[in-house]
Amino acid sequence: MPAQTILVVDDDPRVRNLLRNVLEDEGFAVVEEESAIGVMRALKRGQVDLVTLDIHLGADNGIELARDIRRTSRLPIIMVTGKDDVIDRVVGLEVGADDYITKPFHVREVTARVKSVLRRTLDVQTPYGVGVGDQPPVSQLSFDGMIATPDRLELLDRAGQDCGLTSGDFKLLNVFLDRPKRVLSRDQLMDLTGGIEWTPLDRTIDNQVARLRKKIERDPSKPQLIKTVRGIGYVLVCDVRQVHLSPSPAKSA
Repeated sequence: MPAQTILVVDDDPRVRNLLRNVLEDEGFAVVEEESAIGVMRALKRGQVDLVTLDIHLGADNGIELARDIRRTSRLPIIMVTGKDDVIDRVVGLEVGADDYITKPFHVREVTARVKSVLRRTLDVQTPYGVGVGDQPPVSQLSFDGMIATPDRLELLDRAGQDCGLTSGDFKLLNVFLDRPKRVLSRDQLMDLTGGIEWTPLDRTIDNQVARLRKKIERDPSKPQLIKTVRGIGYVLVCDVRQVHLSPSPAKSA
């Protein structure tokens, strides 16, 4: 099985070299870039499974670059931020990043977060190597006029348009869809979405819920689907119905 490829984007060669050594020691293939132009060129070549992206990218803006990537791809993105870049971290998650690493970082944290995000991505992708004639039924979930197809990483809104959820968005949404009308604490949400190193002062889950609300609520400022339970966490209040669609039969030659 070919090694998964990580695109490391940073204008500091020392950081790139550190990340390369850490990731290659874990069996990943690594491609390095230091500019927005180089990143888009690398993505066009393909064969990239995840991007680590420095927010402060020299002359380029890491947030804008993340937004540009997300416009055309659901490729997992991990933002690399400074210790005090709280606002940038929140904005990075809002534009579609799947996670973040804070400088200075520990090598074990880097590998843990990369593996966690890749796991989340694989959880919602269709398995390879299944023949058309042997494909299982496609599972869909219907809720509040929307249709989620986790195997395809797809959520259609009430008008039938793709909501453009990231793998992280889908991981969180799936947790709620699997447990409708159940109050879930922040601890439970962090555990169920594969998060690590959470503390009661950490706003990661709150930020992820806010980002998801922007994509599924009719009015995100007055959420009616994912309700806040003060002092505890969140609850999906609507009914969820499972639908199975049989795959299209293979055409005869």
